[in-house]
Amino acid sequence: MSFSFFSENMSTELTGLFVEKPTENITAVAGMDLVIIAKVDSTTLTRKPTMKWLKGKWLDLVSKAGKHMQFKETYDRNTKIYTYEMKIIKAKVGDAGAYRCEVTAKDKCDSSSFEISVEGEDAGEDDGDLDFSALLKKVKEEPVIDVWELLKSAHPSEYEKIAFEYGITDLRGMLKRLKKMKVVEPKHCEAFLKRLESCYSVEKGKKIVLRCEVVDPDVPVKWLKNGQEIKPSAKYIMEANGNVRTLTINKTSLADDAAYECVVGEDKCFTEIFVKEPPVTITKLMDDYHVVVGERVEFEVEVSEEGAHVMWFFEDIELVKDKDSTKYRFKKDGRKHTLIIQEATLDDIGMYHAWTNGGHTKGELEVEEKQLEVLQDIADLTVRATDQALFKCEVSDDKVTGKWFKDGVEVLPTERIKMTHIGRFHRLLIDNVIPEDAGDYTFIPDGYALSISAKLNFLDPPKIHLDTTGNMVSQNTIIVVAGNKLRLDVEITGEPAPTVVWSKGDQVKATEGRMRVEARKDLSCFVIEGAEREDEGNYTICVNNPAGEDKAMLFVKIVDVPDPPENVRCTSVGEDCASIIWDPPVFDGGAPLKGYLMERKKKGSSRWTKLNFDVYEASTYEAKRMIEGVMYEMRVFAINSIGMSQPSLTSKAFMPIAATSEPIRLTVHDVTDNTCTLKWLAPEKIGAGGLDGYLIEYCKEGGTEWEVANQELCQRQGYVVRGLPVGEKVNFRVKAVNIAGHSPPAVLSQAVTIREIMEYPKIRLPRELRTKYIRKVGEKINLTIPFQGKPRPVATWYKDGQPIDPKMVNVRNSNVDTILFIREAEREHSGTYELVLQIENMEDRASLILRIVDKPGPPLKMKVTDVWGFNAALEWDPPKDDGNCEIIGYTIQKADMKTKEWFTVYEHNRRTNCTASDLIMGNEYMFRVYSENLCGLSEEAGVSKNTAVIAKTGHKRSPYKEKDTSCMPKFTQPLVDRSIVAGYSTTISCSVKGYPKPKIVWMKNKMIIGQDPKFLMRNNQGVLTLNIRKPGTFDGGKYSCMAVNDLGTDEVECKLDSCYDTCGRQQSVLGVGVCVCGTFGRYPKAKIFF
Repeated sequence: MSFSFFSENMSTELTGLFVEKPTENITAVAGMDLVIIAKVDSTTLTRKPTMKWLKGKWLDLVSKAGKHMQFKETYDRNTKIYTYEMKIIKAKVGDAGAYRCEVTAKDKCDSSSFEISVEGEDAGEDDGDLDFSALLKKVKEEPVIDVWELLKSAHPSEYEKIAFEYGITDLRGMLKRLKKMKVVEPKHCEAFLKRLESCYSVEKGKKIVLRCEVVDPDVPVKWLKNGQEIKPSAKYIMEANGNVRTLTINKTSLADDAAYECVVGEDKCFTEIFVKEPPVTITKLMDDYHVVVGERVEFEVEVSEEGAHVMWFFEDIELVKDKDSTKYRFKKDGRKHTLIIQEATLDDIGMYHAWTNGGHTKGELEVEEKQLEVLQDIADLTVRATDQALFKCEVSDDKVTGKWFKDGVEVLPTERIKMTHIGRFHRLLIDNVIPEDAGDYTFIPDGYALSISAKLNFLDPPKIHLDTTGNMVSQNTIIVVAGNKLRLDVEITGEPAPTVVWSKGDQVKATEGRMRVEARKDLSCFVIEGAEREDEGNYTICVNNPAGEDKAMLFVKIVDVPDPPENVRCTSVGEDCASIIWDPPVFDGGAPLKGYLMERKKKGSSRWTKLNFDVYEASTYEAKRMIEGVMYEMRVFAINSIGMSQPSLTSKAFMPIAATSEPIRLTVHDVTDNTCTLKWLAPEKIGAGGLDGYLIEYCKEGGTEWEVANQELCQRQGYVVRGLPVGEKVNFRVKAVNIAGHSPPAVLSQAVTIREIMEYPKIRLPRELRTKYIRKVGEKINLTIPFQGKPRPVATWYKDGQPIDPKMVNVRNSNVDTILFIREAEREHSGTYELVLQIENMEDRASLILRIVDKPGPPLKMKVTDVWGFNAALEWDPPKDDGNCEIIGYTIQKADMKTKEWFTVYEHNRRTNCTASDLIMGNEYMFRVYSENLCGLSEEAGVSKNTAVIAKTGHKRSPYKEKDTSCMPKFTQPLVDRSIVAGYSTTISCSVKGYPKPKIVWMKNKMIIGQDPKFLMRNNQGVLTLNIRKPGTFDGGKYSCMAVNDLGTDEVECKLDSCYDTCGRQQSVLGVGVCVCGTFGRYPKAKIFF
């Protein structure tokens, strides 16, 4: 088995954290105290390290802390070193064994192992601690135990105990292999008496024997490895001894870790061999190195086995062989492994690690720069034109090379400039020196952070060095902000020091005052305190010395904030916006304008609102988010690089008003040979500006010039465009106009051809005129009958087949209808009227019957035909004049001859006879009758020619014989099926007759309703009603009413359907209920119930 520190699950970095480790072998005297010390450097750690003391591989000794074992931790703030102590009080033999201290800090860890042995015979008895060395000795004395069998049969909770007891270092790998092993159920086999074990384990380099027994001692067997037959050799020895067959594998290696089979005929037995590889340890640790840049470094370690794999790391980066780089070389010589760094650099400083699967070592590399000593420095030089300049320096190392630089730029050799290196001397020779050669010269040795500098001064006439960085916008121009201070420092060179004179025009500037000149070494300072616009102009500086003279001219430009913009005005307005325009300021302050800032306010208010926060460059601006119908004022600020101007004068007040939206539903209503009738609807959005009218335009198809059809705005939503060319295709559009201007146009989707369209005549007779049209005498009659047809049809009226008399009836015709008008209707106007509509040889006809009605005349031949008891029989004839309509009844009145007061006996009597009852004995009565039709009662009455006298003489009445009116119950009006809406009270009713008075029983679904307060039952002279208060859906069903008396029984029933009101309400008009309970297409479907 093998153990690797670089497993995929390992996330902690193994680094050297110990400053002091415990000694590898510690000998303790039994009965004496023992102290083990370990120190950890926390300089590079981000948090406090954690220390664990372990015995063996698994036992954490913190759990054993007490009287026998104590732990201590201290910290030195100066050195930042943690000191950890483990103290064993009165050591015993049981304390002997392998120990390990392990320190971890976030993502770093380190460990150190050591061995403790206890000497002396007077050691005390074991207190119960685990004696690791004794256990190991027992394991050696006991017979060999197959660890695989132990793991297979053990419970998972005992895996760690077994691994600790038998020294398993790769427990996780063994458990994975164990999980993959196939569990083969033993089965009865005729070929094998004893099969191979399920698995074997062997250490690398040892011998292992696979043994099985067969039934037939003479049968041959085959041995297979991973399915391939094994041939006999010195490594693989196959033996047959009676029934026993063995396979011996000598000097096992990792290649022998495989699955093996023993084959007898068609039968097989299987096993698996696990080869345990001992961990590779490091026998010789790595040393630290301290070298100089460029030296060779060799880190060497020695491992326990030849050919072992060693991994090299620099800090936490693995070092591997790279074909493109020769910086690192790796060397193997037996058990020695070497990491070679050809030439060390400062980047190689750090910790280097060597890892094996059983060990780790590290070494630190320190690299120092080479020290170089300057024996002779470079001297400054001052030369004249055409002279020779020589720079020379001497360093301690004659092999050192270097480069020359002038003002930071490398100097390259030319015919005039030569560079030499002889021994420790480095020279730079410049022939025929020119002014450009003046400057700082530096020599830098290669590979050293060292530089040697000197200056070359050139003697020449005086020179003015202008530096206007930050103020100059063009050559020799200086910008100054008005009110600021100008201080111009001009460097002056020349030997001897030149004389400086400043002047503006012919005026020489003084050394004192607001505008003055100050002199300093190598500088001439020109100062202007509080610059003003008058200070702008050309300034001259003149320097001279015996070697010559130099002049320079400067232009000082004074800049200021600009003047405010002018003539701010509003050019157009919209619904919530306005277009503002202004003129740039007269004076821009001497600097280009960057843009403008705008503000607005409501008229009468003092609160200004900024419209833009970023500078706006244009001189026109559209202000938005304004309130329509409110007066606003604007002002503008100008901005240049100096600042912002004063605000402009406030603009004239303006009001945002929007044009309307376009008219909608523009359609062609009619087309003739030279006209086109258009109709449209008002715009959806009109706004505060209102609507003044419409503008109609047209143009020929394909043209771009629109002609105005109406010179004055059209107020109606329709217009007839006249004078159009016949046969042309013309496009039309309509615009709405208000104070804000024209709206977007409403345009027809396609051009209209100007040509009369023939259309058959058709009369659209209104529904109410299709039956008799009845009116009373004296009423006004105005009948409008629409029609259609093109060209314009001719409408002619006839009455009873004859043309109408224009003196009696007025007729007025238009393009689309005809009107029949009678100012006061008379009886003579009654008759059949016919309308004839003609277009050339085509016509359409329609008829209507007009009846003019009046009050009827009086009834005729009114008389009393018989008198008996207190009764009088009356008869009469219908009136001669029925008023041109049906007589609907008569009104009969009586009057006592004594009082002559009339009292009504009957109203709306439909027959021409009646009987007046309850007359008073001894009185004489006269009668009259009025006829009645739709117009009312006749103006005159028919009076009876004779009277009825009720005699006072005694009169013996014949005995009264009571009539038998008994009958069984019978419903004269049944119940009617209907639908009800849940939540709305409803009533069902029927009527019944019968004598004796029948008993009424109401039932629902054949169950008697009884005294349920939800139901209210009434009986009013045979009219039966059942009121259901706020019914629900469960109140639907079959309702029945039963009438019972002594003569029989009768029953009626109806069905009530209950549903929810889907629209949330019940409509009821004139006693009609509407229940919305479904949909049809996109519209609700209604049920109507009475």
